[in-house]
Amino acid sequence: MNGYDPLNTLKPVADNIWIVDGPSIKFYGAPFSTRMTVVRLENGDIWLHSPTKICDSLLGEIAALGPVCHLIAPNWIHYAYIMEWQKAFPKARAYAAPGVVKRARKHGMALRFDEDLTQTPPAAWAGQIDQMIVEGSKIHREAVFFHKASKTLILTDLIENFEPDKLGWFLRILTRWGGIQDPDGGMPRDMRMTFSKHRDQLHASVQRMIDWGPERIILAHGRWYDKNAVAELKRSFRWVL
Repeated sequence: MNGYDPLNTLKPVADNIWIVDGPSIKFYGAPFSTRMTVVRLENGDIWLHSPTKICDSLLGEIAALGPVCHLIAPNWIHYAYIMEWQKAFPKARAYAAPGVVKRARKHGMALRFDEDLTQTPPAAWAGQIDQMIVEGSKIHREAVFFHKASKTLILTDLIENFEPDKLGWFLRILTRWGGIQDPDGGMPRDMRMTFSKHRDQLHASVQRMIDWGPERIILAHGRWYDKNAVAELKRSFRWVL
């Protein structure tokens, strides 16, 4: 239970794009809701962003969409369930953002990744999903994606937007202090500090997201934005724009 029931099931966003709300996980002792984004590419291949914990019912729903071919670990703390999906779909290719492999090894996980995520989308989804690595922080280098057909921006932790009525009292205080509470969710304060010396690079990345002209923004944690995407970007990143 994390306030986004039903869990572990496909929820339509637009044509050929869905989200899956997964079970909460502990991060530094605090429960965080999880969310996966599912895209069906033009050739029918399935693309999974930040895969959530696998279960039989979800496995069946995903497999019914088409062959799972691409598993995305979009930043250094979103890779926990990649191995589970690799076991279920051994032909799928796994893609890692900068920092993922190093942190996984540090935590004793010998994950197999087939390709690094870069500033340029690979041929498998070029022309359908644009992407970039947000620069400016040595610690947090997140890959962000833009699904062109649905005009959906797919983020992970660059914006978090926890709804207070879904939280216990301690997390209400913590998320408000951290600048990640709805209706004014944004980049966590500790993450902001890692961009302090290169805010110009972050500014350029945010401006590119705005220039993509998204209509909605999917987030990994908290309430996502099903409308007014550009306005939400400008609000969330007003401190750097």
